[in-house]
Amino acid sequence: MPEARPSRREVWITGVGLVSSLGEGPAAHLEALAAGRAPVTDAETFAPYVVHPLAKVSFDAQIPKRDQRQMEAWQRIGTYAAGLALGAAGVAGKPDILATVDMIVAAGGGERDFDVDASILNDLATSNDPGALLNTRLLSDIRPTLSLAQLSNLLAGNISIVHGVTGSSRTFMGEEASGVSAVDIAQARIAAGQSEIALVGGSYNAEREDILLFNDLDDLCMKGGFRSVFSQPAPGFAPGSMGAFLVLESPEHATARGAVPVARLAGIWSERARRMIKGEAVPGAVESMLTALLAAAKAETADAILSCATGAIGATAEEAAALAGLPVPVRAVANRLGHGVEAQFIAGLALAALAVESGSLFPALAGDPVEAAHPAAPAGAPVRIVVTSVGHWRGEGLGVVEKI
Repeated sequence: MPEARPSRREVWITGVGLVSSLGEGPAAHLEALAAGRAPVTDAETFAPYVVHPLAKVSFDAQIPKRDQRQMEAWQRIGTYAAGLALGAAGVAGKPDILATVDMIVAAGGGERDFDVDASILNDLATSNDPGALLNTRLLSDIRPTLSLAQLSNLLAGNISIVHGVTGSSRTFMGEEASGVSAVDIAQARIAAGQSEIALVGGSYNAEREDILLFNDLDDLCMKGGFRSVFSQPAPGFAPGSMGAFLVLESPEHATARGAVPVARLAGIWSERARRMIKGEAVPGAVESMLTALLAAAKAETADAILSCATGAIGATAEEAAALAGLPVPVRAVANRLGHGVEAQFIAGLALAALAVESGSLFPALAGDPVEAAHPAAPAGAPVRIVVTSVGHWRGEGLGVVEKI
C-alpha cells in the first residue's frame, strides 16, 4: 500500500466553490446540511430514473453570455463553480495572481446530441445494411462542432478564458478516479514546492438522457424513487448535477497575500483494486483496498468520515463493510448531493472543509444504515475528517481535511 507523498510544506484550502441541487456557495450548503433538509431529487422528468437537479443558478453572474453560448451545461456549471472558488479565495480579478495559478480539472467526455443519436439508433433497428447506414449518418449528421465540444479539456479552456487563469493546465479523465488524481497532483505539487497556488475541481451535468441510458445499460441507475446510498440491496446511483472547485495554496503564499485558510488538506491516498480477474468478479477486493487506505490515513482517529459512495451494486456494499468497523460517524455525500462522478470526491473535500471551518458536522440521514450506526456528531467541533472515494466500477482513494 503506497504511503501518502511526504510533504515538505502544508497545503491549505483557501477557497471553496460549490454548486449543486442544494444551492450555490458555502453558506447555502451549510444551511441546508445543518437543517437536515431532505435531498432535492427529481424522479419524474427522466422517469424512471432519479436525478438531483442543479439549483437555479444565474450563470450571467460569472460568465458573459457570449461565452455561455459555446459551452455545454457541464462546462457552464464548472466554469461557474471555479469562479466561486476564485472569488472565495480572494484572487478573482487579480491578473498578477491568476497568471501563476496552476489549474487541474477532472472532466468527462462532453455531452451528446441526443436527438441525432436517437434518430440514428431508430434507423439502425430497421436497416438492412446497418454498417453502411451508420457510416453515412455519422458523416452527414454528426457536426464537427459536436466532436470539438466533447473535448474534455475545454472546461479548463473556458475557465482560463472567463476567469483569466493562465498558469499551467492539466485535465484528467477517468470518472471518479480522475477527481482523486486531480487533487492528488495539485496537493503533491504544492507540498513539494513545485507550485504555490492551484485551482482544482470538476463538474457534472446529471440531467442528460444519454448518460442515464448509458449507465442503465450496466444496471447502475437508481429508479422509481430516492433511496439512501447504503440501502440494501444497493439502490444504484442517482446522478447529481454539480460543480466543485477548490483553491489550494502553500501557507507561505497565502500568508503573504493575507488570505485566511478554510482548512488544511493533509494528504491524499489513491489506489485501484483488482476487481475483476479473467472476467470474474473478485469478492472483497474493494473492501480490502479501502480498509488498507483507511488504515494508512489513520481513519480511526478521525472525527468523521465523508463517504463518496455511489450506490452501485457490489462496490457500495463492500465500502459499507469497510466503514462498519470504524467507531467514527459516517455521512454520505450522495445522500445530499447525488453522485457527481468526476466532481464527487472534490465535492466531498469541499463539504469536509466547510464542516471543520464551521465547527459542526451535519446530522445523519434517517434510514441510512451506515449513517445510523453512529448518528451522533463528534463531541466538540470536528478537527479531522476523512473523505473516501470508491468508483462505481474502478478506483479507490481518500483524503484528509484538518482544521487549522
